Parts: sequence; structure tokens; C-alpha cells
Amino acid sequence: MPAVIFPGPEGRLEGRFQPGTRPRAPVAMILHPHPQAGGTMNDRVTQAMYKTFVARGFATLRFNFRGVGRSQGSFDNGIGELSDAAAALDWVQSIHPEASTTWIAGVSFGALIGMQLLMRRPEIRGFISVAPPANMYDFSFLAPCPASGIIVQGTHDTVVTPTAVQKLVDKLRTQKHITIHHDEIPRANHFFENELDELMRAVDNYLDMRLSPDCPIK
Repeated sequence: MPAVIFPGPEGRLEGRFQPGTRPRAPVAMILHPHPQAGGTMNDRVTQAMYKTFVARGFATLRFNFRGVGRSQGSFDNGIGELSDAAAALDWVQSIHPEASTTWIAGVSFGALIGMQLLMRRPEIRGFISVAPPANMYDFSFLAPCPASGIIVQGTHDTVVTPTAVQKLVDKLRTQKHITIHHDEIPRANHFFENELDELMRAVDNYLDMRLSPDCPIK
């Protein structure tokens, strides 16, 4: 997982990037939890999702938002972090301009930023949102949500309440032309401390389904 430095809106951003294994390889970008709660690109859920996309041959990037690690700038309440994510995706696409498709994955605060980016970038055709903070932020910007994806939540999460996430899922499922999967991981807290394997099984099963040539979800 080569270390990379690339330009962001407020200076350099630090990441880890694995180039695609074949021409027109798809792109995936993984976004980490809240910087002010200790979130970094080395978060274990972020790393696990990075590894599964790398194993599938994607051109895969995880990076530190502004003010985290060696990334320049300071925390900007999500506004600047969305700009960071857009710049990061631009950078990957400059290396893989022929990418067949693009996926976004995010953990908690990173899921919020990822779903905001989804609204701006029509090339993103799939998303994975782990514990999106639906009880802390307004997700009504997903109107309409432009792509299908999966939302994964722990049943014992006391930071992001499962009921708030269920409401978000129910709202998104009223839309036509997209399909929202929703997996709840029994006993899992916000950090999936003892249930990381179960979380990644849900993610991998979903990717197996979506990446199958005969998957009806495009």
C-alpha cells in the first residue's frame, strides 16, 4: 500500500493508494471517521474496506482529511472535508482516467461525506455506508439518491442510533430506480470492536452480488 501525497484544497493530503490491476480497473475511495473523534485513514474499518477493494483489483485510495496525520489544513465541519474528498477523487481519476466505474465507501462521518460526494459525482455507481450518522446530520440532501448501495449498522451502536439509520433507509427505499440494502450486525457497537469479521462479511457479500456480471443493479 504505497504512501502518496497529492494536492488538496488547503495544501497536501496524505493517503495510501493501490493502483488498479488491469486496464479500465474500477476506482474505490474509502473515507475515515470523524477527525475530532480520533478518526484517521488507519481506522480498522477503513483499512478493512480498503483491503477488500484492493483484493478485487480496484484502484483504491484511502486518505487523511485536512488536519489529520500529514494532511495540511484544519477541521472544517464537513464542508472542507467534502472538498478534500472531491480533490482526492480527481487525483485518482487523473491516474485512472479510463476507469470503468467508481465506488465510494465511508465510515460514520466518512459515510456522510461519501454520500454528499455521491450527489456531486454521477460517475459513482455504488456506495457502502457504515454507521452513517443519521441522528447527527441532515441527510435530506439525498433527494434523490443517485446510486444504489448498502448501509451497515450495529444493533448496539450508542453513537449512531439504529432507529435513525432505519428511518434513513426507509426514506431512501421509497425512491424508484435505486436499490438500498441494509444489514444490521447483532451486538456490534459503533466501532465494531468484536464484530469486524461480521461487518466485512456483509460488505463482501454485497460486493460479490453487485460486481457479478449478471447483477440486475447497475
